[in-house]
Amino acid sequence: MDAELDELVQALRCLPGVGAKSARRMALHLLERDREGARRMARAVEHAVETIGHCSVCRTLTAAETCSYCRDPERDPQVICVVESPGDVLAIDGATDFNGRFHVLLGRLSPLDGIGPEALGLDRLEIRLRQEGVQELILATNTSVEGEVTAHYLSEMAARHGIRATRIAQGIPTGGELEYTDAGTLAHALSGRRDY
Repeated sequence: MDAELDELVQALRCLPGVGAKSARRMALHLLERDREGARRMARAVEHAVETIGHCSVCRTLTAAETCSYCRDPERDPQVICVVESPGDVLAIDGATDFNGRFHVLLGRLSPLDGIGPEALGLDRLEIRLRQEGVQELILATNTSVEGEVTAHYLSEMAARHGIRATRIAQGIPTGGELEYTDAGTLAHALSGRRDY
């Protein structure tokens, strides 16, 4: 394989879930069938890398100093949903009618990996809890061990400020069948039940 082609294949492998065969297939498609698409993609990636950073308030991805979620006067500043990644913001915003603000941790607590509160921007969140009149902190971290530890830490932070902390419900997906649901999900669903 030519060095240039190999360089393209290796560059595509940086994407999550893309192995050597998938990267090679993508590279060949771009070169054989869609060179204009490849040019457009290259320009878009370069532009995004140069212009997109993190919001100075909530830490989601944005090309501005402050993201559109934080600037939107229609969003309720008294409710902050804490998530692990900018992808979680997009998922919640796209799939729900949530109208509060966000705070993106860019990870989760993991002492074994050396990831403590400082790495997650919890100092910024602490300032927001003190200064923004927050009434509720929604904990929307993943259900991994680290996500649960992070949620617990955040709930204690909220309690210190007299702020209500809530945890997103976890359980059976819509259309899911109990028989095929894993034990952990069933346990969370049963223990997290609410009045009907």
